[in-house]
Formats: sequence, structure tokens, C-alpha cells
Amino acid sequence: MKNLAFILVMLVVGLGYSQSDRTLTLNEKTNLIEVSYFHDNGQVSQTGFYTAEGKLQGEWITYDLQGTKKVSAKYDNGIKTGKWFYWSASSLKEVDYSNNTIATVSSWVNENTIADSKQP
Repeated sequence: MKNLAFILVMLVVGLGYSQSDRTLTLNEKTNLIEVSYFHDNGQVSQTGFYTAEGKLQGEWITYDLQGTKKVSAKYDNGIKTGKWFYWSASSLKEVDYSNNTIATVSSWVNENTIADSKQP
């Protein structure tokens, strides 16, 4: 519990954010600290979890200024793991991590036009 209290204090005073730029919630069942960071405009910029030791855990999601999901990442006790996804306006990248290193990278480009506003 001392480690958890220390981590909470470090999260509140550290990381270069003021208290209004994030929220912290302790899940007593999982002993994980759920955190949400916010852009200056109030939109959520990132959500995720920390262990009591301060390591990234589980799924972390990053959003742009408009609230659109840009990155989905996974951690296991601070280690990058599994499939990470990176979205842009025209593409999706999938990066697969194994033992904290990149195993594979796949990319898809959206080249389809759903509707064309030009009249024949």
C-alpha cells in the first residue's frame, strides 16, 4: 500500500500536468490506477492504467484534439505487448509487439471513395 500511495502522490504532482489536466481513480479490486489525461480544450487525450508500482498496464488509448481515437496500445507490467493500432485519415497501421520489441508491422490504406459529389 505504501507503493500505491507513493505512486498516487507522484502522479498528482508529477508528469508535468496540473490536476485539472487529468483524473485518477484507484480500482481497489484490481489494484490498478485508472488515469485520463485531457487536452487544453477539455477533450480526453489519453486513457489507461498504472500498476501500484507505476508501470503501464492494460489498454491505453490516445485521442486527438477532436476526440478521435488515434492509437490503441497494450502493456503488461510496463512491457509493450500484443497488437497496437495507429489510425490516420487515410491509413491504419498494426504493430505487433513480442517481448517489448516489434515483431511485425502491417499497413492498410483507404483508397475507396464512398460517395462522389460530382454530377455526371
